[in-house]
Amino acid sequence: MDLRDYLTILRHRWLLIASVALGVVALAALATWRTTPQYASSTDLFISTNLDLDETPAELSQQITATSQLDTVILTITVTDPSPERAQRIAETTADVFVGYVGELETPPGKDQATIKATVTNQATAPTSPVSPQPLRNLGLGLILGLLLGAGIAVLRETLDSSVKTHKQLEELAEAPVIGAIPFDNGADGAPLISEIDPYSPRAEAFRVLRTNLQFIDPDANKKVFVLSSALPGEGKSTTAVNLALALAEGGQKVALVEGDMRRPRVAQYLGLVEAVGLTTVLVGRVELPDAMQETGVSGLSVLSSGKTPPNPAELLQSRAMVSLVEQLRAEYDVVLIDAPPLLPVTDAALISSVVDGAVLVVRHGKTSSDQVRAAVGRLEGVGAKPVAAVFNMTPVKSGRYGYGYGYGYGYAPTDTDSVEAAEDRPEPASTRRGSKRRADTTQQQQQRQSHPVTARRRTDRSGDLDALDDAVGREPSRRLDASRGLPDDPEIDDPGRQA
Repeated sequence: MDLRDYLTILRHRWLLIASVALGVVALAALATWRTTPQYASSTDLFISTNLDLDETPAELSQQITATSQLDTVILTITVTDPSPERAQRIAETTADVFVGYVGELETPPGKDQATIKATVTNQATAPTSPVSPQPLRNLGLGLILGLLLGAGIAVLRETLDSSVKTHKQLEELAEAPVIGAIPFDNGADGAPLISEIDPYSPRAEAFRVLRTNLQFIDPDANKKVFVLSSALPGEGKSTTAVNLALALAEGGQKVALVEGDMRRPRVAQYLGLVEAVGLTTVLVGRVELPDAMQETGVSGLSVLSSGKTPPNPAELLQSRAMVSLVEQLRAEYDVVLIDAPPLLPVTDAALISSVVDGAVLVVRHGKTSSDQVRAAVGRLEGVGAKPVAAVFNMTPVKSGRYGYGYGYGYGYAPTDTDSVEAAEDRPEPASTRRGSKRRADTTQQQQQRQSHPVTARRRTDRSGDLDALDDAVGREPSRRLDASRGLPDDPEIDDPGRQA
């Protein structure tokens, strides 16, 4: 680590450092407040019993210090005591007794006059302020020590932190370019789709940038099929897949979104589509692919939901029927996105990756560890696949080493005046045509989302769609599909051998 790295750590962990420093200063202040003040009195010049003190000679001697000034014959006696008056009295008495002892000790036998004389040159005075504790010194030292301790803890945490936080770090681990960084959005739980939010928001713009960069992967190929997966659950792969599909459709491409996560499907729920008929239904031959594809209300975007959860997802995904389905989708659509399960818990995503053009690895910023990314890449390489790109998800909005929202965080939405003046001349954005017009207040935004064709499907009775599907497949009424109950019992769905 060089100096720049240390400075970056300090900038990133400043809150931790400040907290530790304040904690140490508080301890220093508490220790200072609980320390008994000590006063010192000095006289320039041992202990007698005429002071009526409670201390023993041994205890009293600990309060007295004597120093000799260099290259002089001056002796300075200093006494410290909690009471300034007592400190003065002890210092004066000590000086007087010392003068007497000098005269007694230095008088030769038979003589009346001492050869060495001690004289008090500076009388002891009562001190007006304590010599200890020293609040400013203690608090200053506490601040310095706290800052050093906090910086040390910050560097240690950074050294021990194995989560992926940098663009360069992710590229080295995934051995693939980072084509997008989706900023963290507090409102994403309530409005996960970019069709439900302000089209000029940083998050919506980030998916448009991701859409653009995705087109540079294998630019010579006219038809592309990608798997989107992550190392572990909770990294946002499903929302990334859905929003990327919406962004691609808005860009004028014909897109198919396949819900390849049969264990924990989310795509159909996000888009309000039928869950009972989908990928598993097609793979076991019960429904043809065109009949299972569902329109979303967004021009150019079709979805193949997961269908009924099978007991053998891995076997279905590595079957010849899955290879045939991928080729059918490739021939029909410009871009095919497959939302696959996480790579580390199950092998489904790796199996799908082996029959498509590549995998796009979604990594949660500051959460996914380096070892987890390496293991996910290893799972792909184990089946002869590899990541063709990586996407950073939930990145901090602030710019810098730890954030990649700097490209989207400034905002460049038109002003209200511009919107009014250009309303008649400017073509409506695709998201506006679908009903997701911007609103100034929360109530209007909710009304807008309820009127959106995609989100409105979440509250729409799907029985009509199921009837249409029955008519297309040619089934008897007694075997009609019901999204509320799933597929009717049929041993064929548990027999992947039929698909061969």
